[in-house]
Amino acid sequence: MESASDTPEASRSDRPFVWGRKTYIMGILNVTPDSFSDGGQYDTVATAIARARELVEAGADLLDLGGQSTRPGAREVSPEQERDRVVPVVRSLRDPSSPFASTFENLPISVDTTRASVAEAAVEAGATWVNDVSGGLADPQMLPTIAALGVGAILMHMRGTPQTMQQLTDYDDLIGEIYRVLETQIDAAIAAGIPREKIVVDPGIGFAKTYEQNLEILRKIPVFRRLGVPVLVGPSRKSFIGHLLDRPDPKQRVWGTAAACCAAIAGGADIVRVHDVAEMADVCRVADAIFRVF
Repeated sequence: MESASDTPEASRSDRPFVWGRKTYIMGILNVTPDSFSDGGQYDTVATAIARARELVEAGADLLDLGGQSTRPGAREVSPEQERDRVVPVVRSLRDPSSPFASTFENLPISVDTTRASVAEAAVEAGATWVNDVSGGLADPQMLPTIAALGVGAILMHMRGTPQTMQQLTDYDDLIGEIYRVLETQIDAAIAAGIPREKIVVDPGIGFAKTYEQNLEILRKIPVFRRLGVPVLVGPSRKSFIGHLLDRPDPKQRVWGTAAACCAAIAGGADIVRVHDVAEMADVCRVADAIFRVF
């Protein structure tokens, strides 16, 4: 992961990223029956691969593959079940004999998990990033495992678990507390052996945050730039947008998501994590032209 002044070098099955030049789009691929927006739509290998093709062809720069729903109140599945959902899809995406092999060649694939065992299995199958919504706090083996695997780490801010997080939204200093937790986890990741240049942070919109707090995070994205690592923002189809627009159906929140992504880009976000890649690709292209001036 490089700054705009660095010469990019591709890692294993990874396209290079030159941070600051453009907004990168992470396409969401949930292989779960119960995710808040698309649960059950892509929970077979065949439907997941078809969806992955759609996302890449629409403009996704990387995919984020999750086998455990993290929506508020989501039921926790066993590590074995999570692994069985994720690994066959990663393996199929990396299959050189697949008729779609060229589509996924060198495509960065992130596994969205809080479990070191799942992360290890997914990386062995071909994943190149680990996206941990607990920021490496849920499993004490996660940061050492990522370091040993040599892949990128996305560290998100969250309090509690998906079952408890929306009861833990009382902050004395919202932005300051999120910042300090992320700063601590960056230090912990580096101490575990993960190079700083392989770390991305995410302030965790929708995770132990109220409607008003989510808006405040979007206003204060520049604060998180001070951490000195790339910033990912994931507002896609989330409930604060539904609240604003009076749209209970997450799939009707596309243009609200577009506004949130535009705000994130104006604040200096490096990656947006989204469901609706084609629409957000247009948003990112225009927002980049406006806000990224060199």
